[in-house]
Amino acid sequence: MIPIKIYVTVLILFLSYSAFSQNGNITGYVLFDNNKPAIGTSIVLENSNLKQETSAGINGEFIFKNIPYGNYILNIHSLNAKSVTKSILLNTKIKSVNSILELTNYQDLQEVLVKTKTEKRKIEDDGFAVNVIETEEASVRNIQTNELLNTTVGVKLRQNGGLGSQVEYSLNGLTGSAVRIFIDGIPISIYGPSFSLNSIPPSMIKRIEIYKGVVPGHLADDALGGAINIVLHNSTKTNFSASVSYGSFNTLQTSLNGLYRFEKSGFTVKGSAFHNYSDNDYKVWGGQVKVTGLGGVQTPITARRFNDAYKSTGGMAQIGFTNVKWADQFLIGVTGSNDYKEIQHGAFITIMPYKDRFMESDALLTNLTYQKKSLFTKGLDVNIHGLYGKRNRVVSDTLPWAYSWNGKRSIDYQGNEYQYTWGSQQEKTEYGPIHNYINRNVASVRTGISYALHNSHKVLFNHVFSSIDREDKDEFASATENTYTGSRDLYKNIYSLTYELNAFNNKLKTNLFGKHYQQKTVSIDPENQTDNEGNNIIVDEIISSNKKYNGYGFAISYAIIPEVTLLTSAEKAIRLPNETETFGNDGDNVIANPSITPEQSKNYNLGFRFGAFQLKKHEFTLTTNLFTRNIKDRIGLPIERTPDEELILYENQGNGSSKGIEAQLNYSYNNNLELNFNITRLTLKVINRGIEIDVPNTPFFTMNGGLRYSIKNAIQKDSRLNFFYTLYFTDTFSYLPPQGSNTAGNDFFEVPQQIAQDFGLTYNFPNNKLIISFDIKNILDEPLYDNLRVQKPGQAFYLKLNYKIK
Repeated sequence: MIPIKIYVTVLILFLSYSAFSQNGNITGYVLFDNNKPAIGTSIVLENSNLKQETSAGINGEFIFKNIPYGNYILNIHSLNAKSVTKSILLNTKIKSVNSILELTNYQDLQEVLVKTKTEKRKIEDDGFAVNVIETEEASVRNIQTNELLNTTVGVKLRQNGGLGSQVEYSLNGLTGSAVRIFIDGIPISIYGPSFSLNSIPPSMIKRIEIYKGVVPGHLADDALGGAINIVLHNSTKTNFSASVSYGSFNTLQTSLNGLYRFEKSGFTVKGSAFHNYSDNDYKVWGGQVKVTGLGGVQTPITARRFNDAYKSTGGMAQIGFTNVKWADQFLIGVTGSNDYKEIQHGAFITIMPYKDRFMESDALLTNLTYQKKSLFTKGLDVNIHGLYGKRNRVVSDTLPWAYSWNGKRSIDYQGNEYQYTWGSQQEKTEYGPIHNYINRNVASVRTGISYALHNSHKVLFNHVFSSIDREDKDEFASATENTYTGSRDLYKNIYSLTYELNAFNNKLKTNLFGKHYQQKTVSIDPENQTDNEGNNIIVDEIISSNKKYNGYGFAISYAIIPEVTLLTSAEKAIRLPNETETFGNDGDNVIANPSITPEQSKNYNLGFRFGAFQLKKHEFTLTTNLFTRNIKDRIGLPIERTPDEELILYENQGNGSSKGIEAQLNYSYNNNLELNFNITRLTLKVINRGIEIDVPNTPFFTMNGGLRYSIKNAIQKDSRLNFFYTLYFTDTFSYLPPQGSNTAGNDFFEVPQQIAQDFGLTYNFPNNKLIISFDIKNILDEPLYDNLRVQKPGQAFYLKLNYKIK
């Protein structure tokens, strides 16, 4: 593999001549033959390498700026005059072209086709291995944000159960904290679990950007395997939307979104809110789902989860000004959320489930947003997003009785109900009953400054600061223990500097960036000591670290022809251990590991985009990507574990590598039929005790497919009926490494092959304000599993109503 430094050096040499290319401006006026300005006339400038469009101004004026020297065709179209076509040679800094249009008694209805790129296509054309999900259609269905991600090529959702359960995201095989999640560029970890992708409805989201392997500098964080950026709606137009859905497992979900702007002053009021609830009482079977009877006889049963309810409520309110002279957006407000989650079992499904063990969290954060394009001077853009506030979390486990999967108290050999001697559900004698609080003061500020030196050159500086000041306390601990409760502090700064270059009439786009990572952790644990005079004193034992690293990378795209684009990117990435991995977390059954070290990876992507190709009413696009990740000091769960473990510990597993290929096909016909299909196949290896093995608990082969068919004027005129079908395939994978001969059967270590199918429909009423949807999840009620073979919900039905005012 060629070192990344050589890539960068060759790229700079190869592109250097572009800085000396000659450009000029084409200006002029368009008048009718009655000497009046042709206001709004469409003017198209094009040749084989470039196409730009503009409209004539109030005096008939127009201008095309920074156009490369060469020959062009100028097409001028008006509904009230005959069209004009002119040949132009641009060989001076300013070329003036004036035109007179002959007015007619008819309208010139000749079609003018002007193609512009959507925001989605612009992002996907920047050279990164990136997918962009637009949520407008999904927001009216009973689809969670996590489900949207799970249908994306190269992405695999890893969820331990139903709504509200712990989720990890796998990008090309890398998972956990190797994948960073952002909300408008702010690390989502700052918001806490009560404001997460479990709870945020798609109706609050404008789009989702998924970067695999190589992460652009503007996100500026220590993302090793990729990043998912949730972009919330930022429209400044007055609007309102509301939705409510109800379905299986007593699942209720509601959301509200609204914005009102006073046109004269620009004063803006913006708000959103959501509420989710589910009993999550779906059926489970197999594995350790058994009941122990007299004499210790174990009988497998089909059981309903009885301690897995989830509830979350949250919202965001902001006031400020939008689209005023001094700011495109200036908003201040508050984000509040809380959630409650019952805990049915530990990391694995064990034969003794939990009862009355739960986790509760809340957050209250102030927020600030400031955005301004062309601040002080043209081309200087500034973005600032900040959060500051408190997050609290409590884990409660105080019930001493043992329970079975039938929801009743367990019995011993003689048939007597019994309880744990240590007084809690978690089967570790050193814990005992707990009511553990974790209180945090959190802050994060993302600052972005960009300056366009020229239409082809841009420099960006980005900085993300985040801090967590954490204190732990347990109500069941003794007064002495709580006196000696320590604190855990984490501070992180990520800096990035990016240079963007467009060359060859925007055929070539390059993005070169460097990143600097700095993280400081401080653990303070007071302890009782004796001084020289024999007096008891409290002394703080302080353990701190301050780690600094550098990374760099690039992304390149080149349009060989307009319908065929080459995409390549590479990065030396650093991933610093997060708070949970370093300090532990009782709520997630995670033990602290203060000795864990950062992981590093050299990531490479090479892909093509073919399309969009159009043949009459048919349109299709094919994208492919080859990837490799060379990982050092990989952080993950222990390689060798047993299914009866309840506690987990993150550790450095040594070096590893991920290699694979992904491809996606999109097809549409006449805007009524849409078909998409994607496939991902990879290998993920790690060195364990000197032997290279497959990383357990990782799917290596996945496929997803989706179909949408639309019927216009169904039942009512100007209405629309949409049918949806989705297919998910996950191949067999092992959640434990091979250990000697297999005497327990495949169920002991293997997750079977899975095929899940969903069906849905939506009906848009004629005014397009009211939309009703119906969804069936897991149509055939197939058994589905994920992390550590934890079973997921079976067949489910949901109904949803949506109301919008735009």
